[in-house]
Amino acid sequence: MSLKERPTFYRQEVNKTIWEVPERYQTLSPVGSGAYGSVCSSYDEKTGLKIAVKKLSRPFQSIIHAKRTYRELRLLKHMKHENVIGLLDVFTPATSLEEFNDVYLVTHLMGADLNNIVKCQKLTDDHVQFLIYQILRGLKDLKPSNLAVNEDCELKILDFGLARHTDDEMTGYVATRWYRAPEIMLNWMHYNMTVDIWSVGCIMAELLTGRTLFPGTDHIDQLKLIMLLVGMPEPELLMKISSESVTVDLLEKMLVLDTDKRITAAEALAHPYFSQYHDPDDEPEADPYDQSFESRELEIEEWKRLTYEAVCDFEPPIFDGDNMES
Repeated sequence: MSLKERPTFYRQEVNKTIWEVPERYQTLSPVGSGAYGSVCSSYDEKTGLKIAVKKLSRPFQSIIHAKRTYRELRLLKHMKHENVIGLLDVFTPATSLEEFNDVYLVTHLMGADLNNIVKCQKLTDDHVQFLIYQILRGLKDLKPSNLAVNEDCELKILDFGLARHTDDEMTGYVATRWYRAPEIMLNWMHYNMTVDIWSVGCIMAELLTGRTLFPGTDHIDQLKLIMLLVGMPEPELLMKISSESVTVDLLEKMLVLDTDKRITAAEALAHPYFSQYHDPDDEPEADPYDQSFESRELEIEEWKRLTYEAVCDFEPPIFDGDNMES
């Protein structure tokens, strides 16, 4: 949001909280909330798009909150991939750093999350192939409720789990554990980018069978379930998958305990399972992400200043009438 092009704002009460947003964003309607923010669906009169507007909750309440706010904004500004939710706009009603207390993020409004889809219907193997292929194109911290799908089976990885649908906060933690790689739970020092491949394998098995692969009740139970399965999958599971051996082969390569031997995202994309979708020229790699700020120890006001500058210098993607282009 450039201050030179400051729009006119209007105020609306949403769930007993005052939202102050540009006039282009109309018909605010609450769709979810979590520890770090609340989300409303909205209509963008300028582009004609249905969007999601997220108001961060107490973004500068503490040093931890302030750094988290800056981190989320930096990450979303960096993400430019059609299978990862991107930032369409970021704004604040404040006209100066001294007034700066609220941060709003604008992204595409997606349909149902994958968790709800799995509960409601049985997916075909073709559906699973297309969905898992898209996940591998835009990897990060994964569980089904972080994956949104529209009516055309197009998938986007959502906003880092920082705003969840309203429910018990612990539910999200438990659900995340079900898809977490064992090396993370065991605090192994040696882990690499394949931590997300484990999550993809768990999600893929759930899409194929209709049930959670490792529904552990706690960390110990989670690890027990993993150890019971890896190495020699249960015949019952293989029967439920009822797919070709190429499907099982990919799952086995994803669910390997040794991180050095686990298949990478690039290798998985080239696996025969995705032969009808694989196109090396259409599987972009992300630009390097500078996270050197993570080691900085700053006061709240410094994180706040950095965030304000990041809001002010944001350049929105170009809208060509059908798509938003970075």
